[in-house]
Amino acid sequence: MHPLTGMDHMAAMLAVGLWSAMTARRVWLAPISFAGMLMVGALLGLGGLQLSGVEPMIAASLLVLGLLVATQAQLPSLLAAGVVGVFAVFHGIAHGTELAGGSNGWAPLVGMLVATLGLHLAGVAMGLALRSYPAWMRRVAGGLVAVVAVLPVL
Repeated sequence: MHPLTGMDHMAAMLAVGLWSAMTARRVWLAPISFAGMLMVGALLGLGGLQLSGVEPMIAASLLVLGLLVATQAQLPSLLAAGVVGVFAVFHGIAHGTELAGGSNGWAPLVGMLVATLGLHLAGVAMGLALRSYPAWMRRVAGGLVAVVAVLPVL
């Protein structure tokens, strides 16, 4: 349930979809990259890999993704996929580490992947809808994602 109840995960997944829908010609490339690298990171975490900077990187991902949405920055498709893919590894490691030691990590991982793809889809739908609205509304959406990055600090 974390992808649907964890504010950081939900904001990041929606932001990837929003940004892709608003700026990319290949709308699905960044979301697929994020989902794939999320699983790579989750498997690394499940296997026992622990990194010291995971939580700050998750916060940084929200800040960067929020700013990418707010500015509607257009990056080359492969660079965009790479940026979200790097952040996804850290999100995945966090979740995999939480599941490590459990009897069956596969069911929660598959559920996390399905929920992540669903949130990406919702973000894409929101981004496509926001295309016809004034630019300030897209900036507000990005700003809200960036605010989630600093909420734990407040």
